[in-house]
Amino acid sequence: MTSIPKNTICLWFDKEAHDAARFYAATFPDSEITAVHTAPGDYPSGKAGDVLTVEFTVLGIPCVGLNGGPEFKHSEAFSFQVATEDQEETDRYWNAIVGNGGQESQCGWCKDRWGLSWQITPRVLTEAYNKGGAEAKRTFDAMMKMKKIDVAAIEAARRG
Repeated sequence: MTSIPKNTICLWFDKEAHDAARFYAATFPDSEITAVHTAPGDYPSGKAGDVLTVEFTVLGIPCVGLNGGPEFKHSEAFSFQVATEDQEETDRYWNAIVGNGGQESQCGWCKDRWGLSWQITPRVLTEAYNKGGAEAKRTFDAMMKMKKIDVAAIEAARRG
């Protein structure tokens, strides 16, 4: 018997929860699809036998994708923030999301093709913010000019 997590993030999709979960599982470590459930009966945006929910993890975080129809859309009010170790890891995740029909935004934010927002955030950026003072301000100013975060530029801004 599968244990049910106490808290799970539920992400509403039109009809593509399974496709999204497959992409997340293939892109991020400690991510997998754990179950796919079909609708036992007809419902407003589908019929019996359609994929209704997909249980999966993203970087160890339990999620469920619900194929609820076109009524609700993702927004920047929710995002996954992924801490990266270096430019190579930052590039890998950013390029996977944007290159698979996603969209660049500002300051390390991008959206996947399903409209879900991601913050691809190198640890060096977070560490600089946490220092406060002039170092945080220089780093913030540098970041505000970026789409994908440039680790070398952030490190240079930290040094002044």
